Amino acid sequence: MPKHGKKYRQALAKIDRNRNYAPEEALELAKETSTTNFDATVEVHLRLGIDPRHADQQVRDVVSLPHGTGKNVRVLVFAQGEGATLAREAGADYVADDDEMLKKIQGGWTDFDVTIATPDMMGKVGRLGRILGPRGLMPNPKAGTVVPAQDIPRVIKEVKAGRVEFRVDKTANLHVPIGKVSFTKEQLYENMAALMQSIKKARPASSKGAYIRKIVVTTTMGPGIKVDPARAQTMEIA
Repeated sequence: MPKHGKKYRQALAKIDRNRNYAPEEALELAKETSTTNFDATVEVHLRLGIDPRHADQQVRDVVSLPHGTGKNVRVLVFAQGEGATLAREAGADYVADDDEMLKKIQGGWTDFDVTIATPDMMGKVGRLGRILGPRGLMPNPKAGTVVPAQDIPRVIKEVKAGRVEFRVDKTANLHVPIGKVSFTKEQLYENMAALMQSIKKARPASSKGAYIRKIVVTTTMGPGIKVDPARAQTMEIA
């Protein structure tokens, strides 16, 4: 039995696997070779020249994609009193302001994409680390998701408009969504350019040698397309 279906193999046949494509070509090919019946997500995968075992070589930041991700982002806010009121008014999908919601999460419920918390709630949120941590859902000051109550509406707006957090994994890789197949090539290009600029800015001072080693653009269930790292690093938003 073949590992991949006919559609996937036909898509793969359009790609030269030994070639590093220019970013605009790679994005066009990604749109062309998407094999799903739904509006697939376009993702950028990067291998970085760092050692994530060292605390001073962590890469973690946020990027505001000019055209958003095309995804309806479900936001959960940990806040009480004024913070909880502001969160509801600003369009938070869920507000965890009582023990009932905290117990629900402790039981394994994670039907949300981003969490925001006020500093006074972090004691309680910390107890949910076992559930939220492995899923990348833990609020974090570095990622701008632990904020004073008055900043909650701004952060909710940014997150829903296309603010994406990226964080290097244990194997020195980053995996970041930059939009949907239905986006124009120009929209995907500008989103990828914004991402590349943010990743370059987030380079740790202690990182030596080539920082961005390998870049692959892919769509949900679609084949990977290699991108020329040098050209990707000079991408600019028009």
